[in-house]
This record gives sequence, structure tokens and C-alpha cells, in this order.
Amino acid sequence: MSRPVAIIGAGIGGLTAALCLARRGFEVDIIERATALTEVGAGLQLSPNASRILIELGLLAQLESVWTEPERIGLVDGRSLRALASVPAGTFARRRWHAPYAVLHRASLQRILFQAVQSELRCRLHLGCQIDKPGDQAIAAVTGRMPDVVIGADGIWSRLRETVPAAGRVRFSGNIAWRMTLAGDVAAGVLNRGEVTAFLGPRAHLVAYPLREVGGFNLVAIIEGKETDAIWVGKDSDARRQDCLNAFSDWSPGIRSLLDKAVAPTYWPLCTVDDGAWHDGQKTVLIGDAAHAMTPFAAQGAAMAIEDASALAACLSENLSVADSLRKFEALRRPRIARVRRRAAFNHFAYHARGPVRIGRDMVLKLKGPDALAADLDWLYGYGAPER
Repeated sequence: MSRPVAIIGAGIGGLTAALCLARRGFEVDIIERATALTEVGAGLQLSPNASRILIELGLLAQLESVWTEPERIGLVDGRSLRALASVPAGTFARRRWHAPYAVLHRASLQRILFQAVQSELRCRLHLGCQIDKPGDQAIAAVTGRMPDVVIGADGIWSRLRETVPAAGRVRFSGNIAWRMTLAGDVAAGVLNRGEVTAFLGPRAHLVAYPLREVGGFNLVAIIEGKETDAIWVGKDSDARRQDCLNAFSDWSPGIRSLLDKAVAPTYWPLCTVDDGAWHDGQKTVLIGDAAHAMTPFAAQGAAMAIEDASALAACLSENLSVADSLRKFEALRRPRIARVRRRAAFNHFAYHARGPVRIGRDMVLKLKGPDALAADLDWLYGYGAPER
């Protein structure tokens, strides 16, 4: 298989797609407008459905050198710090879902993927290349060859999406994410190094988990907010910081203290991409956030991009025309993406519940127990496992 493929975007989805395609014999050019790869954001939850694909690419040893495998995922009341429920992870995740559940810095994952791409003879990376009007001629001017397939892995503000008729549109979700880090000694007594913890409260929640690379914790606070300017790279300002602190004003003093002491907080308007076309019926296809950006309430944004990359490479490897391969890819992935979107919407409802709904939520969580909650995730985390 020597069919040339061009990938626009060298984020997690684009680099994973490049590796998946190269391992199947494709010649791949990755075009990235940045002059250096510096992944924005901070932490990343890598669930078994995604880590399994990265392990199949031969990256386990590199990942184990930087990630942490928490022993459990806990749900805690943000006001009282009362434990509501937990799902076992750690060795349990490897045993049940046949792959690790891990947390790490986004930059670490991108670096590992980047190094693997650099070592892959079938991949060529073109940094500092801005393509204002994506098309075969513009791509060939950068790569020196005409692509048979063009993959848009250029994120939620994708330029390639503009070339796909009836593609989805970007919409503000009504929520703002604040991302920040916290030194380990500051978090002592409130946060647990062996756990991914979601603190729940009315109209807001806070997710915290350890990051080996910073010797502390990653915090993501998600609050209801107003639409802001169309940005993806995070910002900070005193006024907006106060909006964040106000959203947690009636929470536990321990949580409020952590937010006060957090390092370099930035706000990120959470946007989604409406349901729309993912390909142009010929040779151009979108993956990851470019195709179907979703809210992070199921922590599956990066995982879905990784799954897309693997599935697209498999479809393109079949004895089909490019157009038929793209149609098969979309037909295969759409039901999965729709189900993950529904799960994210349910988590949003449950995490930010108040009044009688909150009371009912807490009762259901208590009755279910860890094993039942883990079983509810089999369809998500067990995706691609041998017996599934």
C-alpha cells in the first residue's frame, strides 16, 4: 500500500492517524502550521479504549514512563466532601477492560507520538506550513506530491471543515472550563494521589488527578458561563477568575482554598461541533474535534480522536475506493460518537444536579456500588477489547 495521504494538523489525533496509516503501508505527510509542537492544555485522562490503540502502536513503555494509573475514579460532594461513589481502576481496569486507565500531561502524549512519527520512515512532518485554502495544489506545494486522501485533524476551528459541504458548525456549549495545576504539598489532605476525583455541585464541578510530570495535580473546573470570543488557546483575567471563584463560593473551604492557590489558571469556552457531514464524498475526511467536538463531561475528546484514527486507517486499508472507505468509516463511527455524546450530556445533567434531582442522584449512586458502575462503562472502556 503506497497511497499518499495528507493530514492537516499534528495534534494527538493527527499524529495517531499518521502512525496507524504508516503501519498499514501508507505514505503520510503531516502538515502543521505551528513551527514547534507545544500541546496546549494540561492534563489528559486516557481511558482503556484509547490506551489500547496506543499500546497496539508499540508505545506502552514510553507511556508507562510518564503516566499514572489511578486506583479508582471517585465522585465526591463538593460542598461536604462526602464520598458518593467510586469506580475501581488501576489493576482492575487492566483486568476488566484489557488496557490501562491512566492520566498524564497532554504534552507528554504529544511528545511520545511526535517521536514515534519521526522514527517512522513512511511519515514526513512539515512544521510551520500554513495552508489558508486547503486543496490538492496547496498541499502538493508543501509535500511535493498529490494526496489520494486528505484528513482534517485540525481541531475544533478546522479550516479543512470549510471544504466539506454540510459539515457541522461550531457552537458554544454554555460552559467554561478552567484548567490549572496545583503543587502536591498544597493539595495534601484534600486531594488523593491514587484517585481521579470529580467533585460535584450545582451548576459546576471540579475534576482533579495527579500528574507525575509536574509533581502535583491537574485541576479542571467547569462552570456555567456566557459566550466569549471565539478562542481555543486559554486566557486569564482577574474578572474572569473571579467568575470561577464565585461559582464555588458555597463549596467546601478546602476546595475553595485549592482554587485560590492553583497555578496559571486559564479559561476555555467549551464549544461543540453540530452533527454534520464528516467527508466530501470524494477524498477529504474530518476526524476528532474537526468532525464532532463534544463537551468533556465524559472525558472522551482525545479518546474519540484516537479511535477515529485507528478506524479510518483500517477502512482505508480495505479493497475499496477512497470514497467508499470514507463512507464506511462514517457509518462505523457515527453510532459510537452519538452514544458518547449522550453519555456526556447525561454526566452534565448528573454532575451539576441540584435540589431533588441531586438527592435522587446520590441515592442511585449509593445503591449501584463500584461493580455496577464499572459495568456501566463496559461499552465505553471495553471498545476494541478481544472478547468484545
